Amino acid sequence: MEFNSTSGAAPCSPTTIPIVSTLASPFEAFSPVTGSGASARKPISLWPGMYHSPVTNALWETKSKIFERLLDPPKDAPPQSELLVKTPAQTRTSILYGFSSDYILREQYRDPWNEVRIGKLLEDLDALAGTISVKHCSDDDSTTRPLLLVTASVDKIVLKKPISVDVDLKIVGSVIWVGRSSIEIQLEVIQLINGKSDDADSVALTANFIFVARDSQTGKAAPVNRLLPETEREKLLFEEAEARNNLKKRKRGGERREIENGEVNRLEDLLSEGRIFCDMPALADRDSILLRDTRLENSLICQPQQRNIHGRIFGGFLMHRAFELAFSTAYAFAGLVPCFLEVDHVDFLRPVDVGDFLRFKSCVLYTEMEHPDQPLINVEVVAHVTRPELRSSEVSNTFYFTFSVRPEAKAMKDGFRIRNVVPATEEEARCILERMDAENLQPSR
Repeated sequence: MEFNSTSGAAPCSPTTIPIVSTLASPFEAFSPVTGSGASARKPISLWPGMYHSPVTNALWETKSKIFERLLDPPKDAPPQSELLVKTPAQTRTSILYGFSSDYILREQYRDPWNEVRIGKLLEDLDALAGTISVKHCSDDDSTTRPLLLVTASVDKIVLKKPISVDVDLKIVGSVIWVGRSSIEIQLEVIQLINGKSDDADSVALTANFIFVARDSQTGKAAPVNRLLPETEREKLLFEEAEARNNLKKRKRGGERREIENGEVNRLEDLLSEGRIFCDMPALADRDSILLRDTRLENSLICQPQQRNIHGRIFGGFLMHRAFELAFSTAYAFAGLVPCFLEVDHVDFLRPVDVGDFLRFKSCVLYTEMEHPDQPLINVEVVAHVTRPELRSSEVSNTFYFTFSVRPEAKAMKDGFRIRNVVPATEEEARCILERMDAENLQPSR
């Protein structure tokens, strides 16, 4: 299995990496991932980040030579002297989950409703996007020092339909756009019906990840290899990504003050009902609930097994944990099993290190009842890196998840109704309005 990653090579077909279970069967004498072709290099099971996903294990095995350079870069190696030009085809990679034949793998990914665990899938998406970014930035020169690549943001993740755990699954991804030091990777999760994925309806989930490159010695932004889209679809994806990037730059240019100045009446409308809850609770609307009464929280110490190749905590691990809390929050709020729909834009504001005390705080921000058959529950999860010895707490990530409720669960509960969420403080009201406006400004995919 080879990856073509030189600038002058002809377009190559997507590399498909088979995913197998990482747990040994009780009926076999050895794990299916343990082969006979042992080498002198350090066993991959001892590399960082190998403990939480069969996908990560397979990806690292496939690109072991590149990852070994990242783990042990040459001493005093110079940076890459000349940027290469690569095509999306040269980074295109797919991974295949053989759920229909590998029962152990199937059990590793099964949720209580016989679907794929979305939290684990989010972790896998980040791992695959990271590998693709490494492929694009590699210059195949063992004498230069490799770049440090980190997840900067997730543009959006949209679930188009439920993903069964009994049918084979494939994730396909490639680089679709590059800036000076940033890379955007698009991933599609495809459900294989009868082993085929020709039908456009087979795409079950789409995701776009943005990585940024840093010099591994100086920590400063580093230029990345250029991208040459070839097909019409690749050119269209590049143009759409360019437009999104320009829109983000304009938003950072100071639009927020203009929006806030025009929101006085909406702010007051939101706060008026919250004041009744606080001042006259007996007269409050029984179909509403205070935002603060929807909150859940959990915390953990970040362990070495959750680190990535650079020694930091995987972005996918953070998304996994945030999703599990958001799902629980929506479940406790609605009283019915939630149905995941999408993750909105996520920025990774600061890295999370091994040993950090991480706190996840969630709440239902607001609900939407425009379509009664599919009520929407919008959940915010904020990850805080807390340092008790320094009496400090900083936000690492803010995640926004959208859920509905499962149709079969809704049908079983007569008189089901989603409650309206109201803020009790101006800060909560502003947060709700900002999210509502952000959703309305989102370009459709």
